[in-house]
Amino acid sequence: MTTLGFIRHGITAWNKEGREQGRLDIPLHQDGIVSAQLLAKKLADEHWDAIFTSPLARAQQTAEIIAQQFNTISVQTDMRLCEIGTGLMEGTTEQERIAQWGLHWRSLELGIEPEQEIIARCQSFLHDVKQTYPNKRILVVSHGDLLRRLLQLFGYDLPRMDNTALTIIQQNQLLLFNYTAH
Repeated sequence: MTTLGFIRHGITAWNKEGREQGRLDIPLHQDGIVSAQLLAKKLADEHWDAIFTSPLARAQQTAEIIAQQFNTISVQTDMRLCEIGTGLMEGTTEQERIAQWGLHWRSLELGIEPEQEIIARCQSFLHDVKQTYPNKRILVVSHGDLLRRLLQLFGYDLPRMDNTALTIIQQNQLLLFNYTAH
């Protein structure tokens, strides 16, 4: 039974501004670095076998901070963990989207990555990790929207995780959700 620890990346300046990041490569804000360091200290007392991360800087930085607590674990980048592509929304705030496309902007085709592609890459990642790391404890550092889809594959329709929150699933059982008390 593989245990998966899902972690949403630390906070960025754009998170604070309410800007849609999507696949734009935004680094951590200083507050995000600090919270990642606090989470790393919490995880240091636990055993983890591997860390996978999205290729985007905010997730990679979070993963590298956590990996520093473990001498034997290196961070493995996986493109399938990249945040959902949000097309024309990337870089905009809700207010800017309303100004540009109107109140019903959510119903428009804005170049957002198709849901079936998102689910396919999430399924592929989970399949590979479970096959390669049976009975291991794996940390996965990614993004709010993508992590929601991963959790849905386990049958959990949960709200978006907070920045640097930890969620743990073992044998398809949700053991911890959105833990931020670090």
